Amino acid sequence: MERSRCSVIHYLSAKYFYPTSAKRRSPMAIGLIIIGDEILSGRRVDKHFPKILEMLTARGLSLAWAEYIGDDPARITATLKRTFDSDDIVFCTGGIGATPDDHTRQCAAAALGVPLVLHPEAREKIRERIADTARDAGLELDYDTLDNLHRLKMGEFPQGAAIIPNPFNKIPGFSVPHKGAGAHYFAPGFPVMAWPMFEWVLDTYYADRFHQNPQLEQSVLVFEAMESTLTPLMEAIEAEFPLVKVFSLPHVGDGDTRRHIDLGVKGEPLQSAAAFKKMLSGLDQLKAEYRPA
Repeated sequence: MERSRCSVIHYLSAKYFYPTSAKRRSPMAIGLIIIGDEILSGRRVDKHFPKILEMLTARGLSLAWAEYIGDDPARITATLKRTFDSDDIVFCTGGIGATPDDHTRQCAAAALGVPLVLHPEAREKIRERIADTARDAGLELDYDTLDNLHRLKMGEFPQGAAIIPNPFNKIPGFSVPHKGAGAHYFAPGFPVMAWPMFEWVLDTYYADRFHQNPQLEQSVLVFEAMESTLTPLMEAIEAEFPLVKVFSLPHVGDGDTRRHIDLGVKGEPLQSAAAFKKMLSGLDQLKAEYRPA
């Protein structure tokens, strides 16, 4: 039986971490809220989830949870009221425009119990965009047209919010701090705008949290085994190594491979290495057939 193993060390933000300084940082969970009927109906395919994972992983962070919500004001308000009452870092995309199906700004204000107000910096950025558009089109600049006055609504944010710069068209998003730790960061649903805005948030406010927690993940493919047979071994490993999680991902098999379970461990490197060794020993005792994942 082949027993050479592939291992990958990567970095995730989780409950356990080891900062370079003597002072430890508090635990931080990162969440993602994606708003829009067009996502739930399938009219558009969500691209935010994989991109957020990519940008977090590149910075040694991880996503703790994600939610999809349609353009339902009551549901958006209830969701935000719940997530505002946390210490999480929450990225929220979609619905911050000024058309009738955009509800996120209003719902955020309702969830916080504060009014919407025109943010002075947002007002100036939107006026800059109006001027740019008029110049590019060769039109006379008039800030007081009905269209341009309506555009200012995109700068109406919950009272106390701060702006998030938008390098694509200058129309900003906004952020809201929580009562304790954590904050919400709101950006448009357009990836070309949201992604650089969220990267700016991470690099501006959370750079000191990057790569705080080295994690070791190792797994093997166990063939023709039942999860019920492996469960006692998995439970014993988690009981002995509290900084390690055991994962079991069954595969029914296809034209390329037989039925198998991707069985592995991930967590604090020293404990994870020991847990993986124990797992292999347990598989040998079960006379299981396995190979590197």
